[in-house]
Amino acid sequence: MTGKRKDTLSNVKKVLIKIGSAVLTGEDGLDLAIIDQLVDEMAGLSQKGYQIVIVTSGAIASGRHRMGIQGPVKSMPQKQALAAIGQGRLMRVYSNAFGRHQLFTAQILLTMSDLTDRKRYLNIRNTLSTLMEWGVIAIINENDTVAVDEIKFGDNDNLAAMIANIVEADLVVNLTATEGLYDKNPTTSKKAKLIKLVEEITEDIEACATEDTSSVGTGGMRSKILAGKKITACGIPYIIAPGKKKSVLTAVFTGKEIGTLFLPVGKPMHSRKHWIAFTLKPKGKIILDDGAKKALIEQGKSLLPSGVLNVDGNFDVGDPVTCVDAKGTALATGLVNYSAPEIRRIMGLKSSKIEQVLGYKDYDEVIHRDNLAITGQLVKQKP
Repeated sequence: MTGKRKDTLSNVKKVLIKIGSAVLTGEDGLDLAIIDQLVDEMAGLSQKGYQIVIVTSGAIASGRHRMGIQGPVKSMPQKQALAAIGQGRLMRVYSNAFGRHQLFTAQILLTMSDLTDRKRYLNIRNTLSTLMEWGVIAIINENDTVAVDEIKFGDNDNLAAMIANIVEADLVVNLTATEGLYDKNPTTSKKAKLIKLVEEITEDIEACATEDTSSVGTGGMRSKILAGKKITACGIPYIIAPGKKKSVLTAVFTGKEIGTLFLPVGKPMHSRKHWIAFTLKPKGKIILDDGAKKALIEQGKSLLPSGVLNVDGNFDVGDPVTCVDAKGTALATGLVNYSAPEIRRIMGLKSSKIEQVLGYKDYDEVIHRDNLAITGQLVKQKP
């Protein structure tokens, strides 16, 4: 066990395990042998005192096999129908497999709207906390049957990143079809080398990831890296490992250098600010001058109207917006105290002028620092 791996695993109790479609599926739809193998390992971890939460794919692939459909399915109604058919079987397989170890499972199906509403978000967190305290294995998937583009997570890598923040996981393991992150695409380059340790997700690391997916997957390595940025921003270590390799979880939890380990950031983002930064969908943009950029990123200040150059979009009070610099580089996401029309009227002015222009002044700040999540520091720019 290397020093980094030992340090990573030393205080782990809550573990989120994401299992991708390419791992779960086989010639008969679901690969039952792989599922049994992974469940046996997860049950062993549970018996050792680890609290396990699963984010799983596989419902659509299972439904497609049930219906005898070959090749990709393109229309949304067909995908949603196949998810409805396959989800029941997927849960039955998991339930039976964990049942052999006298462990109960719980199904949780989510859409993005469940997490963007703060009250529902907190309710989900409380439910998951209770399930973990009871030793029940929560099995989470996107509710594909009802989800549309506006309320979809995009892929289960992104969903896993959000759930990791909700449950305050100590470790996230993403089981996929590849050995981990390579410096080049291993399917097209024989010189590709596995990157065993990533201390920080820089632009160079992002450039290593491709969007290539399997015939049953939706993410690709790029989505796993983007998920890694969100996970490590919470202060959670993240491992991408080969899900079909025998005893993969045993190897991970005994500290073997399997897959790619991503270290967490030094100063993790608070849970609520992580929710603002990575769960809410921005309704517009606020363009900042250099002074405001420095005040936000380097000094941890609120955004005042004097630092606003322009406004893009039409948003209301309390909506999430992205703060960008003059070049369009995203710096932060925050909840606004004023609407877009109001900010256009007061931008560039001192806070003392707000009441004179608007006829009222509810706040001195366009965005208060308590409602502002800095994202521009998460990826270092190339020198």
